[in-house]
Amino acid sequence: MTTTDTGLETTADRGTTAGAADLGLIHDVADRLMAAMTSVIEGKPDVVRTTVTVLFAGGHLLIEDVPGVGKTMLAKTLAKSIDATVRRIQFTPDLLPSDVTGVSIFNQDARRFEFRPGAIFANVVVGDEINRASPKTQSALLESMEERQVTVDGTTYPLQAPFIVMATQNPIEMEGTYPLPEAQRDRFMARISMGYPSPGAELDLLESHGASSPLEGLTAVTDADTINRVVQAVAHVHASPAVRQYIVDLVSRSRSTSALRLGASPRAALHLLRAARAYAALEGRDHVIPDDVQVLAGPVLAHRLMPSSETQLARRTTADVVTDLLRQVPVPPAAR
Repeated sequence: MTTTDTGLETTADRGTTAGAADLGLIHDVADRLMAAMTSVIEGKPDVVRTTVTVLFAGGHLLIEDVPGVGKTMLAKTLAKSIDATVRRIQFTPDLLPSDVTGVSIFNQDARRFEFRPGAIFANVVVGDEINRASPKTQSALLESMEERQVTVDGTTYPLQAPFIVMATQNPIEMEGTYPLPEAQRDRFMARISMGYPSPGAELDLLESHGASSPLEGLTAVTDADTINRVVQAVAHVHASPAVRQYIVDLVSRSRSTSALRLGASPRAALHLLRAARAYAALEGRDHVIPDDVQVLAGPVLAHRLMPSSETQLARRTTADVVTDLLRQVPVPPAAR
């Protein structure tokens, strides 16, 4: 395999990458999904695009914002746009781990224990107010989100693909909540915030949602098997050695900067690469460029980082630190 003087591989020598048919499939499914979702989630095209990117990358999404901005609506809209199994979990302090994973129940007639699957056994799992559940219940998600399986009473049960957890949480109201531990946050590929709509979009919202919810008339535009094919195609989108090194340089710098107490994990680097591949495919490219990494660095990295005391005193967020890292780490020359 040949490379240019900058270390970036040439287009003709990438080997096995996503072909034209794969890119066509990805683009077609993405267009249909985003059109369906924007018919409900108005004025938030970037949020919708990031959501579809995470889905295509095979990751999980954390939606964090104040009440009433459409966090749960976004999750429900994606779920209804796909003809797949969907379960919603309302996280509350009294929710038990077995409610999530399932439980073995003794069958008197058969005289044996039978497994009753919990709410996690679905293609799309909508977790509402995830930080209201106890840490013990939150930990029930760890194995399923990382390994796509559930272990109950020593028996392991695989989860059916595709599998995505879309969880919401309110960062403002802390009473009666349990902040997500670092291990849990690290399993979410990306975190997004809905934000308030623009005045024009809010006016359109009153017009379209005033009498009834557009979600009621939304129909599925794709199915689980198609999403599986898209996820597999995205995995073949090419990332050159220089782009991969750029990702490693970003996460490495996060571990050495004085602005953070905890930098990005190796899982964060892997998630950033997978998300960048999906984003490149949505843009119609069979290869990743540093711009893709830069667009997704904030959503993928910021929620995993822990700011230092000095950063907190300066009222700077981890998203601000990620922006600084992007300015500090050199971009591969051929991408400029």
